[in-house]
Amino acid sequence: MIMLMTNEQIKAYLKRLGINEIHEPTKEYLFEIHKAHVEKIPWESVDVFAGRPRPIDYTDSVQLVLEHRSGYCFHLNGALYALLRSLGYQVLLHRGGVQSRGTEPRIDSFHVGLTVDLPVDPSNSEKWVIDAGLGDIPYEPLPLKYGTYQQGPLTCQLTESGVAVGGWRLENDPRGSYAGVDIAPDTVEDIKVFEPNHKHLSTSPESPFTQICLIKNRTAIGTNEMRGCIFTRIDHNGVTKAEVVQKGEWFEILGDIFDEKLDGYSGIERDELWNKVYQDHQKWKREQEGA
Repeated sequence: MIMLMTNEQIKAYLKRLGINEIHEPTKEYLFEIHKAHVEKIPWESVDVFAGRPRPIDYTDSVQLVLEHRSGYCFHLNGALYALLRSLGYQVLLHRGGVQSRGTEPRIDSFHVGLTVDLPVDPSNSEKWVIDAGLGDIPYEPLPLKYGTYQQGPLTCQLTESGVAVGGWRLENDPRGSYAGVDIAPDTVEDIKVFEPNHKHLSTSPESPFTQICLIKNRTAIGTNEMRGCIFTRIDHNGVTKAEVVQKGEWFEILGDIFDEKLDGYSGIERDELWNKVYQDHQKWKREQEGA
């Protein structure tokens, strides 16, 4: 079911993005929304790691954004889908699969991708790949045309998918946190199709997101990532990493770099989150030393 947001919801969503006015659904406006989305609303597994996952239906995902919170691909692309639909864009949902480093490409519906059809003239349109649910790429929408694209210090490639006939693959920068993502060409009607996989990712002890507190965003000059207690930045100077083991500094980075102030978390819940992050980090360090 397509969710159409109220005018008040649209204005509040755009305010979160730092956009003050509602415009016609143009290419330029799409670029403005996309860039603001990946910069100001981070990809994160914080709630899942804390044991308080949120639903992924459109209403809940939009409300998550309006509460100044965030989530992962199903929340972010679901909310962006609802916003763009409400603004008049022709936007579609696709099944996808993210390839981790060292694994094979796949389309397993553990990722939801988006495309937007933009009119070129009264009889033709141009398809664009958009994605606010990956964290690294893309910063700007990409035309569905195979090639290499430079966005700030990161390079990505759009190629034919090797696992879906007629599909496409977005290959990440070699320094990125995953290898790439494959997207199927067929569309799905509703975000609810992904609910079984969301349940697994958000509750299963085998899910990577229940095991690691991860938050990342993309800007015009690079990417930022907090993985447990390791803060990583990729920019024109290369890759820099820092260990963050002071609670105050950790929360300060979440607020200043990712604009994640954990609204809705009590002081006790924030302490519990930090203790879990820090303990897991210490366990990880012991494992690295013993390897």
